[in-house]
Amino acid sequence: MQTEQRKIALVTGANTGVGFQIAKALSENNYTVYVGARNLKKGEAAAATLGANAKAIQLDITDSESIHKAVTKIQADFGYLSLLVNNAAISHTGKDGQRMEEVLASQKPSIASISELRTVWNTNVFGTLEVTQAFLPLLQESSAPRIVTVSSALGSLTINANPDNPYRSAFDAVYGASKTALNGIFLSLAIELGSTPIKVHLVSPGFTATALNNFQGTDTVEYGSLEPIRVALAEDLPTGSFTGPADLYGPDNVLPW
Repeated sequence: MQTEQRKIALVTGANTGVGFQIAKALSENNYTVYVGARNLKKGEAAAATLGANAKAIQLDITDSESIHKAVTKIQADFGYLSLLVNNAAISHTGKDGQRMEEVLASQKPSIASISELRTVWNTNVFGTLEVTQAFLPLLQESSAPRIVTVSSALGSLTINANPDNPYRSAFDAVYGASKTALNGIFLSLAIELGSTPIKVHLVSPGFTATALNNFQGTDTVEYGSLEPIRVALAEDLPTGSFTGPADLYGPDNVLPW
């Protein structure tokens, strides 16, 4: 490995929303950033606005062939990956523009569609882990490798077990519980990789207005991206961290599991 490597990052689901803001911040901080997008044309349009440090790459995290091609591309270009940001996620399988209240009502565990649950978890949990597994060999070739996974405070069992939590009713079986599963898997990964140079972090943007909630979140995407950007840029955080916005979770930004 080189001692002074150029920093190379891949952000999944980066053509819009929080993922785009993370890619923007990384490109502005001298990373070469691969803008992962299911639709390559949308990825290319996003990368074009970010400048010379951004490169579009087609990546559907539910498609093993797409993942393999992305790994092969970055392997050929640089031979290593400094930072993997797992951002791609979906909240439901219905038509675009559904109100958040309608989606939540349909995702209660007593009535949730098992087909929808499988589809959402296939992206948010299984696809995210498959991407991570596929890129681990390239991360191992980096001098300071990190994995940052965008999760949600909605996945915190401690928070949702508190009857005083005003958002408790939004903890559903489909999206919310997918983030709980995601947290568990990536905490497990942090434990497994604890003796290696690879650091693993989970981060919540807060209640950000994005397509995931039909843009009904209370925070702008710029504000909601602040904590994910902080974690993506930080190289000295202890592995296995789970953090969220400081105004909600205090100066250390630590979220309970």
